[in-house]
Amino acid sequence: MRSLLTLFVLSSSFTCFLSAQEASFSLDDFYRYDSNLEYTTDSIYDSLSEKQRVAQMIVTSAGELGKSDKTVLELVEQNLIGGVVYLKGSRTSHKSLIDSLNAISKTNNSLPLLNSMDAEPSLFNGRISGTEKMMNTIDIKTNEQCDSIAHLINEELTALGIHQNFAPVCDISPNNEAIKNRSFGSDKESVMELSKQFILSTQEDNIVATAKHFPGHGLVKGDTHKQSVYIDGDLQEVDIYKPLIESGVISIMVAHITVLNNPKYDTKGLPATCSKTIVTDLLKNELNFKGLIISDALNIMKAVTILDKAPLQASMAGCDMILMPIDELQTMNWVLEEMKSNSAYKKQVEQSVKKIIRLKICLGLV
Repeated sequence: MRSLLTLFVLSSSFTCFLSAQEASFSLDDFYRYDSNLEYTTDSIYDSLSEKQRVAQMIVTSAGELGKSDKTVLELVEQNLIGGVVYLKGSRTSHKSLIDSLNAISKTNNSLPLLNSMDAEPSLFNGRISGTEKMMNTIDIKTNEQCDSIAHLINEELTALGIHQNFAPVCDISPNNEAIKNRSFGSDKESVMELSKQFILSTQEDNIVATAKHFPGHGLVKGDTHKQSVYIDGDLQEVDIYKPLIESGVISIMVAHITVLNNPKYDTKGLPATCSKTIVTDLLKNELNFKGLIISDALNIMKAVTILDKAPLQASMAGCDMILMPIDELQTMNWVLEEMKSNSAYKKQVEQSVKKIIRLKICLGLV
């Protein structure tokens, strides 16, 4: 039986969390109304300073392709981030760093980190070296295969302490320069069906699934890591996301793709990540997505690093989680400064932070 949580002060620098009686929630509760869950989320939010709130939205990188362990440890010590995405590494190196970061959060009485990984089938062995060979996404043809692969991945992620998988790739073409074998194929119906299965199997194991790359990266030419790329005309892949949203996917990643020659969804030269037309008007309002919206990486992709204050632009467009900004402290300061003079944006930040807190509760982290 669920019981009310009472909150109490743990330290002068941070107030929060749990009392003698704990409420038990799961990912199934994320989209459900529950008065205890609402109360707990609001209470934790109210206990945080504005800096601590904004920090929840910022996700840094770790591992061999990410920031140094020393840098990430300092970011957690200074309470500048709410999550970490783990790039290339071994089981041992990932687990060691995760344990160290969790220990810092516990000592500082901070909200626990949300740990993420791009553990798509096609990228899995590169993210966790030494793991058994995983089949590429493009070779998964049935729901049974998809379910089995997802559970194998979930087992590894759970053992490491990873809570969120930036998968599946829901783009419909295996021929795109950036996507290649990371797609379920070029048949839209098959991609929808297999993506839905991967999401359900992932979240069944208490791992957050992430549909990507909204509004569709499969039918564009080029790689956003290297240059700006464009959807010229209709958004042909958006329909894939409707059944995924209806089936309960908790997070969606938006791509750095510019939309042009589309009267309704033209992004005015901005990547979709930084376009309110795409993130808020289309994804939130038209498709009625109430989960977490994540920007694609903001540190290395040429399609977005050329923009001024790209992390702030992504947040103002409606992204809840700011993934891999070049400078976390600067990103925090940009957001805080904008909040001072923009009441509508301040309210939006509140909604983003409460979603993240709610997710951490439903994952059992808080």
